Amino acid sequence: MRILRNYILKEFFGFFFISLGLFTFVMFIGNLVKIINLIIGKGIEILAVFKLFGYLIPYLLTYTLPIAILSAILLLLGRLSSDNEIIGIQASGINIIYITVPLLIVSLIFALFLLILNDRIIPSNHFAFYKAVKDIGIRNPAAFLEPGVFINNFDKYIIFIYHIEGNKLFNIRIYEPQSLDKIPRTIIAKRGEFISLPEKSMIKLKLIDGTSDEPDPDNPENFYKLNFKTYFINLNLTKESYSEEPKKKPKDMNIKELKVEIEKTKRMGIEPLPLITHLHKRIALSFSSFVFVLIGIPLGLIARRKERTINFALTFLIIGIYYLSLLGCETLSIEGFIKPEIGIWLPNIAFIVVGILLFYRVCGY
Repeated sequence: MRILRNYILKEFFGFFFISLGLFTFVMFIGNLVKIINLIIGKGIEILAVFKLFGYLIPYLLTYTLPIAILSAILLLLGRLSSDNEIIGIQASGINIIYITVPLLIVSLIFALFLLILNDRIIPSNHFAFYKAVKDIGIRNPAAFLEPGVFINNFDKYIIFIYHIEGNKLFNIRIYEPQSLDKIPRTIIAKRGEFISLPEKSMIKLKLIDGTSDEPDPDNPENFYKLNFKTYFINLNLTKESYSEEPKKKPKDMNIKELKVEIEKTKRMGIEPLPLITHLHKRIALSFSSFVFVLIGIPLGLIARRKERTINFALTFLIIGIYYLSLLGCETLSIEGFIKPEIGIWLPNIAFIVVGILLFYRVCGY
């Protein structure tokens, strides 16, 4: 039995690491365009960009690790079935359920690892990512500004930029809202650029060739046009956009902090359904690896396919059903149609029930 167990685990981990590398690479490639745009189009340093994406790797593992486990199970059992090794094991008088026990134990170990990952590592990495983005936003403001949209991340001013090339701005409109029913002060410039002052947590905007509405000294409510060749504006990010220690969002909190936030929200008289939903979703996702193995083992034995394309197709079908179900249940839980404590766990429960039924069918009970 030990030889058989070691053989099964060796084959499983071989398929697992190949699948994990493949799925993680595919998800990373999905963000490659963003990386290239940040480096070339936005002028952000390569090390800073890869540091940002380094923070996201643990988050990717939340999804790629369970998917890799499911894929490895289907590939392993498909090969064993097609090579008649399953029949040979059964002919030796060994119940098929015994070769699945090590795989179930491994899946539980992975589930506990994912629970630690989702509780400790991912929230801290997400918070570090958030702060790193703020730091880049101070050092290279143009990197996170979009042309053709109103930008209201700065105190006092609303900025509209028609075109951005690196740190160079073209055709700029700056509005300084006044009190209600009053025309806002307007500054227009043909060109401009940001001058970063990270040590002061401040950004200076240099405007070139434009006009500015300046208040009349005799009647401050009236403005007169002032033509300028060069004009400087000091921009301070809003408190919501930047602070010395940004406030944590639910994604940045560990499970203990989420529970404290839930109780705090309840004391304020607010229904904390989104927070409760997020808490249970984080735990439910951790056990998706066990759920996938429980349903993947009998499906792999039933399929009896060696072709990897078919096994990958079956993998995507299962994860598609699971994550779409989870998304639907999450929406229903947030909207209050079903309790989050029940709704978020429904996909896991459904997959476990189906997996157990299939186990009974495969094992001949």
